[in-house]
Amino acid sequence: MFNHILETTAWWPTSQYVYKERVVLTWKACEIGDTVDQIQTPSLVLDLQAFERNLDRLMQQAKGIRVRPHAKSHKCPEIARRQIEKGAVGICCQKLSEAAVFAAAGIDNILLTNQVVGAGKLQKLAELAQTVELGVLVDDIAQVQALAQAMVEQVKKLSVYIEVDVGGNRCGVAPQQVARLAQAIKAAPSLVFAGLHCYHGPAQHYRQDAERSEAIEGAAQLVKLAVAALQDCGIEVPCVTGAGTGTFWWERDSGIYTEIQPGSYALMDRDYADNAAGLKDVRFDHALLIQTTVMSVSHDDFVVVDAGLKSMSVDSGMPVVYGREDLTYLRASDEHGIVRVDGQERPTLGQTLQLIPGHCDPTMNLYDDLIVIKDGVVVDIWPIAARGASL
Repeated sequence: MFNHILETTAWWPTSQYVYKERVVLTWKACEIGDTVDQIQTPSLVLDLQAFERNLDRLMQQAKGIRVRPHAKSHKCPEIARRQIEKGAVGICCQKLSEAAVFAAAGIDNILLTNQVVGAGKLQKLAELAQTVELGVLVDDIAQVQALAQAMVEQVKKLSVYIEVDVGGNRCGVAPQQVARLAQAIKAAPSLVFAGLHCYHGPAQHYRQDAERSEAIEGAAQLVKLAVAALQDCGIEVPCVTGAGTGTFWWERDSGIYTEIQPGSYALMDRDYADNAAGLKDVRFDHALLIQTTVMSVSHDDFVVVDAGLKSMSVDSGMPVVYGREDLTYLRASDEHGIVRVDGQERPTLGQTLQLIPGHCDPTMNLYDDLIVIKDGVVVDIWPIAARGASL
């Protein structure tokens, strides 16, 4: 299970090079064909059958509206390829370096749902736009000007979307400000006005259905104001894109959105599952799990597992032990997790458990590989190639 790699490092302590050799051990958690119980832990695993059901369910529930899944949730080119094979028009990325990884993997239609600022990044953005269909967001006239300058010597034009603040209170402009930005985009020969980006992030996690529906109804009204402001200036809106796993059916049925961007649906974390289901809600299966091993049973009321803070993100709360309501993951330290035992079936030393992470996006970012299982057997290992791409 170990691979030995000989590395040579050099530094400059005085007036001559000094070389030192060291052996690096690279750990392989499993091999294709292993059973689930043979996976070394902690490891990130994907239930392939649940994952495929999720992909199919979203495309069925899109009901003809364009689907552009957000890849920041998984950072995995193989997942993006499978989403596109199911009918997605492309993907979203949140960071420029993330988009570059997916482009290198052959994903050729990417919307960068963020503003890009800084000369170095703008140069790389302009270069990337020559290799794939690329879109980017703006919410300031200075960003439009900087993009136009960065693209001036490029052949292919860059698609630019105006971000509208529809209630998220983060980036974005008010509806009455979109016309000035759209006119500036259209006046730049190297840019194309591609539409409006209208995403209400906080609404994805409002627990009650009525709260989520009210938030998206409000968002849709703001989008309509923005579209009307543009039409008053003779500017048509090619696309209105937004929505997430917790609300996309509301945007789908709004009559104003033309594209949806759910991301977590493919994996499904504990936090999204905590939303109370409404009549229209579309629910997804838990496909992403952290496999962990019981490493200590020295106390009567709890056991200790080997998945702690370095194995998962807890920004949205602690994970849930999959399939075991009698076990509660109480707290985490760097390499340990404390799991309370509420029933008679006490986990034994060396027993493996599976955890549903609270937040899938930053949890994926902690791992190099996603171990794919089907019917209890490892069938593939997918690199999380955009892990750590944060520029």
